[in-house]
Amino acid sequence: MLDIWIQAIRPRTLVAAIFPVAIGTSLAYDMGRFALLPAFLCLGFALLIQIGTNFANDYFDYKKGADTPDRIGPLRAVASGLVEPTTMLWAMIIVLILAFLTGLALIPHGGPLLLCVGIISLLCAFGYTGGPFPLAYLGLGDIFVVTFFGLVAVSFTFFVQAGIFTQDAWLAGMAIGLIINNLLVVNNYRDVEEDRRSSKRTLTVRFGRRFSLWQFWVQTFGAGLCTIFISALNNWFWLLAVIVLGFIGQRVTTMLQEAVTTLEYKECLANASLMTPVFGMMLCVGILL
Repeated sequence: MLDIWIQAIRPRTLVAAIFPVAIGTSLAYDMGRFALLPAFLCLGFALLIQIGTNFANDYFDYKKGADTPDRIGPLRAVASGLVEPTTMLWAMIIVLILAFLTGLALIPHGGPLLLCVGIISLLCAFGYTGGPFPLAYLGLGDIFVVTFFGLVAVSFTFFVQAGIFTQDAWLAGMAIGLIINNLLVVNNYRDVEEDRRSSKRTLTVRFGRRFSLWQFWVQTFGAGLCTIFISALNNWFWLLAVIVLGFIGQRVTTMLQEAVTTLEYKECLANASLMTPVFGMMLCVGILL
């Protein structure tokens, strides 16, 4: 049972919570404003939001018929019959409540603005695949990912420690947000037929797989461009991250175009998953050096 729940948490996706917080904290450290407790609370909030979103996806995609035992991607706990739907629903509720309580602990460090941001984050985590207007089913999932796992996560992690917003924080947030969203692009590319049958109108369903390949490259280029802007404002060491990013991006797009089997799509996702930690670590190292 423990293995089942670990799989439901989707450990590989947790890098999307960890590295934005690490980048925001690195920026605060560079300014001499590093604060351990707010940084730790931001990490806890981000991880809980990510896990809660994953549980919500598992539950609501099953209820809407988007996840079936025949899916190409990894098995989902509810769809495969390993976890009862009601159990997953309660797990989602408990995790999101814990996220809310963690967010409340951040208010003394960042003021009432954080309460608004926290509530919106929780509503979007639930509404990503649930509620009357599920973002993922309307083709708005990409906006949610870039905004909350990129811009909001980095800039507000920096804000609760430094007390201000800066251009560097917004640019770094946009860069990592675009890279994290590349994971969603790969998933949507892989699941396009299943999503179409369940009326899940992702951008890939709306505009086709060729569009998604272009989206992947545009997002990769956009992240590189943000990095170049930051490099011009600070130090040129960060340009190394752009070079590595390009190599991985080229490999993933080539593999996606040729992928047919479940194993090949799994390899595509594994390579795309590397982009977030590699890029995130290079940004952090660039800041700290």
